[in-house]
This record gives sequence, structure tokens and C-alpha cells, in this order.
Amino acid sequence: MGELTDTRSSWLDSDQLEVVRGQVPLVYVDAVPVRVNELGVVTHVGMLLRLASDGSISRTVVSGRVLLNERIRDALLRHLEKDLGPMALPQIPPEPAPFTVVEYFTDPTISGFHDPRHHAVSLAFVVPVSGDCQPSQQALDLGWYTPAQAASPEMKSEMTGGHDRLVRLALASVGVLP
Repeated sequence: MGELTDTRSSWLDSDQLEVVRGQVPLVYVDAVPVRVNELGVVTHVGMLLRLASDGSISRTVVSGRVLLNERIRDALLRHLEKDLGPMALPQIPPEPAPFTVVEYFTDPTISGFHDPRHHAVSLAFVVPVSGDCQPSQQALDLGWYTPAQAASPEMKSEMTGGHDRLVRLALASVGVLP
């Protein structure tokens, strides 16, 4: 298997990825992008509108796999820049610590976090961004919402896979859950 893997990028081809997904949990990062005021209080939460893993169009946070030999901080930067654009200017500390660990299962009843493709363990972070964000081509839109809007029943209805719970956990971790 190692001979077929591109060691420079650490990506598996689609067939290899399917085999791995069926046998072991994958490590991911979830990043909840936020805007903060001059006191460091979260004022807005950024959420992407995109095609979800279950085939629906939904609001979601920045998320993606950690590559082989990739530092967590580097994975966060890579996914934030990919999804929010190179001018998002995420403020990630040198040694980031997640606010929670999320387990995504193929069975939505196990944890409430669901990914139909595989079992994944994700380290979740709240990441302030201060630059101009431009959603990637994979995203249909990027919206900024107040904490009350982000935690609302209307927003919950637009999210899948447990990301509504993840956003509420993120807001609670920074003391702004309405």
C-alpha cells in the first residue's frame, strides 16, 4: 500500500481511501471560524453552505482530514485557507488545544455526530479570523451569524451531521451560548 501512496502529499487514491475508511477511524479537524470584537468576545460565527457528506445542502463548519506527518496546526491552517480563502488570516496559537473531541459514526444514533462515509475522530477548535474571507469553490456560500442566530432553531434545521451541536458547544466554550 505504501508504494501506491503519494508520500509528498500523503493522500490516498479513492480506492485506498475507501478501504481505510472501512477499517479504521480517520483523524479530522473541525474549525468554527469566528469574528471577535476588541475585547476578544465572539460576535459572529462563520458557516459555509455546501454539499454535505450525506448528499444534502447544509450549513457546516470548516472540516477536513489530518494528513500523515501533518501537525494539527498545519491541518487547521490548510483547511481554513482552502475553505475561507488565503486572506482569512486565522489566528491559531503555536500549540492549539481543541475545545472538544467529536466522534462521527456511520450510525447517527451512536453519538449524534454522523458521517455516512466512515468513523472519524475530530479535534474541534474555535478559530478567530480577522481577514477578508472568500468561500472556496466547493462552498456555495459563507455566512456570518451572531451567536443567537447560529444557535437558533432555524439554523439547526439547515445543518446536518451534528454540526448544529458542534456550533453550540463552540459557543458555550467561549461563553457566548445564548
